Amino acid sequence: MSSRPTGPIYFGPFEVTPQVFLTTTHSFALVNLKPLLPGHVLICPRKPYRRLTDLTAPELTDLFQAVQRVQRMLARHYFASPSDSTLSSKQNGTKKDQDVPADGTPEAGSFNIAIQDGVEAGQTVAHVHVHVIPRIRGATAKEGPGPGDQIYESMAAEEGNVGGALWDRELRKLRLKIGDRPEPGGSFPSIEDSERHPRSAEEMEAEAKLFRSVLEQMEAAESGSR
Repeated sequence: MSSRPTGPIYFGPFEVTPQVFLTTTHSFALVNLKPLLPGHVLICPRKPYRRLTDLTAPELTDLFQAVQRVQRMLARHYFASPSDSTLSSKQNGTKKDQDVPADGTPEAGSFNIAIQDGVEAGQTVAHVHVHVIPRIRGATAKEGPGPGDQIYESMAAEEGNVGGALWDRELRKLRLKIGDRPEPGGSFPSIEDSERHPRSAEEMEAEAKLFRSVLEQMEAAESGSR
């Protein structure tokens, strides 16, 4: 398992190497071009399988072990309290304090974990990918009790169109290289019509670097506790 990618890594037909922050034997994790919420990342098998049922047992195991690893990393980054009050109160050892989830652990928040397995389910890149979205208490958590969550509607709409956003990016790169298609009498209309704007390569590389750093800190802490 490594936090640094080696060689070009592809998500479907798109090269995403600078966005990758974790690689394993059979999987990789990358930051999202247009995240639905802060920390929204994707975990994919290295081979460009179209459907979840195409993965072998070792590949499937590795994929979901990577999902768990990324959850712990995101929790360490997003679910940690800015103060040490929770940790210090837990040291008192009362039953009530012991019921409080440890700061920076997955139990200190929640996650949406989803796979759009096939076109009819909303898959826009023909490469299996697991969405992992941290839900931060008091910030990005689901509003109100009961069933229903806007995040799933967003995932199925244009704002969750991962493939469309990557396609738009590649087209913009091509247009910068060769210019706009000649049009008689006017400018070429922009293809970007969604409300959320895609992030720059620099922004995604910075986030990938941040998540690699958190993973390295987490691995160092785990090695020290053994």
